[in-house]
Amino acid sequence: MATRNVVLTQQQEELVQALVASGRYQNASEALRAGLRLLEREEAAAHAIEDRLREGLAQAAAGDLAEGSGADAVRRAFAAARERRGA
Repeated sequence: MATRNVVLTQQQEELVQALVASGRYQNASEALRAGLRLLEREEAAAHAIEDRLREGLAQAAAGDLAEGSGADAVRRAFAAARERRGA
């Protein structure tokens, strides 16, 4: 594993120490890796949203728009989701 030196604020240091003292994590490295895994998931979710937004903008630019008002489109989307779930 790579070794890194990081500078933490006092609040961050206290959090890491509290997590280790609680027994939830064996050491500071383990606690920080858990935080990085959460950040990784958050970044992946943000990228997925950006991808969907780009796709929607491309559809709109191509004229592939939903019929009716925004409220109508939302109702249709929810109805389609219910159908897919079999509700």
